[in-house]
Amino acid sequence: MEANRWVVLTAVAPVAWGANYYVTHAYLPADTPLYGAALRALPAGAVLLALARKRPRGAWWGRSAVLGLLNVSVFFVLVYAASQLLPTSVASTVMAVSPLAMMLIAWALVAERPGVPHLAGAVLGLTGVALMLLTGEAGVSGTGVVASVAAMLVSAFGHILAKRWSADVDVLASTAWQLTAGGLLLLPVAAAVEGPPPALSPSALLAFAYVSLVATALAFTVWFAGLRHLPAATVGLLGLLNPVTGVLLGVLVAGEALTLRQLAGLALVLCGVLLGRPARADRRRHAPRIPGPGRRAPTRPTEPRPSAGSPRPERE
Repeated sequence: MEANRWVVLTAVAPVAWGANYYVTHAYLPADTPLYGAALRALPAGAVLLALARKRPRGAWWGRSAVLGLLNVSVFFVLVYAASQLLPTSVASTVMAVSPLAMMLIAWALVAERPGVPHLAGAVLGLTGVALMLLTGEAGVSGTGVVASVAAMLVSAFGHILAKRWSADVDVLASTAWQLTAGGLLLLPVAAAVEGPPPALSPSALLAFAYVSLVATALAFTVWFAGLRHLPAATVGLLGLLNPVTGVLLGVLVAGEALTLRQLAGLALVLCGVLLGRPARADRRRHAPRIPGPGRRAPTRPTEPRPSAGSPRPERE
């Protein structure tokens, strides 16, 4: 039951990210990806810092900078560019290759060997992605596809690195440090490359509010919490909900066509997500070993005290 709750909570992140592609493509300025990434990261980091009320200590100054560079600075710019260059459905489905990348990187960095169901789920997901991508649609930007693939690889490595480093710190605090560091790294680069900040319309401000607060502050917090409580392979397969959301939004809101091949691909993607549900052994292995409320931590067994009237054992 505990693992299932974490699965549902973690699934909020890819659904929010799938919607983020459409919001970015439809409402945010296309020619300022650096400012777009910075305006996504900094408000989210500020909100989480206010909630966490903690600052980095020791090695976490350097770790925050590294994770902020990977998971925020580079990733957000690549995703922003891919969202502007590609249709919503294509941009989101390219990112669905990330489960396999996360499994392989988690195997190398945190010794989490993927099981057969996880690998089967990744294969089904990749097959579904191929069916949704190979639709013969003309005008797909090669630069956009490269940006999306690069974003997928950077995020897969950065997320597993965060899983390896973050076991001893609060999830809310570590997420806040990454977002703040990544946003601060972006600002001087944006000013040097793109000049003054862009003027934003009311609709763009509302879009940035969603992108920053929902698709970033909320989504990254639950995603990193899921990585702490679930196997990386399970979390990676939950990322397949990203293209499902992107494709459905592209059809329902943007008026993009949905073919029978894409429907078959969506069905395979959902099967892949179901295969990624953690088994009982995985739930026990990845459950936190911190006693919950009302439970006592295990103690060493003690010798029974002799009852009144019973002879005391002689000491040697």
